[in-house]
This record gives sequence, C-alpha cells and structure tokens, in this order.
Amino acid sequence: MTEAARKRPEFRNLNVFKDLTTYRLPWAAKVSILHRISGVLMILMLPFIIWLFDKSISSEISFMQFTAAFEHGIWIFPAFIVKLAVLALIWAFMHHLCAGIRHIYMELTHKLSKEFGKRSALVVLAVSLSLTVLLGAKLFGLY
Repeated sequence: MTEAARKRPEFRNLNVFKDLTTYRLPWAAKVSILHRISGVLMILMLPFIIWLFDKSISSEISFMQFTAAFEHGIWIFPAFIVKLAVLALIWAFMHHLCAGIRHIYMELTHKLSKEFGKRSALVVLAVSLSLTVLLGAKLFGLY
C-alpha cells in the first residue's frame, strides 16, 4: 500500500455540515460525553429526587402518595412518564458510577493506552446498560 492509501484523514477544522456526519468518535470519547450528560441529568433532576425521597420517608400518608405516583401518576403526568423519568435517573446514576470508577482506576493504575481506553469504555457501557435494564425491569414490575 502506498503512504497516501494508508493515511487517515485529519480533521483540524471541523465543518458542522460536512465533517461531523463522517467523523467517528472513539468509544472512550462517547463514554466521556455520556458521563457529562449523566452528571447534568442528575443535577437537573435533583428537585425530583428530593421530592421522591421526602415523600418516601415523611409519613405513611406521604409514602402512599409516593407509591401512587408510580401507579397513577403525578399531577398531569401519567405513571408511565414518571417511571420513564426514574428510569432515566437510574441510567444516569449507573453510568456515572461506572464511568467514575473507570476514571479512578485509570488514574490509580496509569493505564492510559488506546486499547485499554476502548476496552474499559465498552465495559462501562455494557455494565451500566445491564444494570439499567435489570433495575428498569424491577421498576416496571417485570419481576
């Protein structure tokens, strides 16, 4: 093969309309972006989390309101939407936890190669999605 055939394209100035459709992010970058998105999601949904926690421990009546939110809904939101919001929170917690453990492990062991980054990113995605599916199945009453 010639040098020109082996050389991969270099993206120095990305054109949003032309280059972003063909640019492929590595798995480690995708996990990093999802780690940030999950952190923002948890911060934005913090009032909902606090409300759920308050309803679950205040009294027997408030606990009944808590369980009614998952059976009948809250205000104008049906129970299915409430469960989807909680499922999004479950994913955010699981992904943020797994990606955080990955980052701590990489910093402690100094394993910063491309191969390890790709493997560990795929493990993070597999573990966090598996835990989300497991807990989501429990949330939706499948077991």
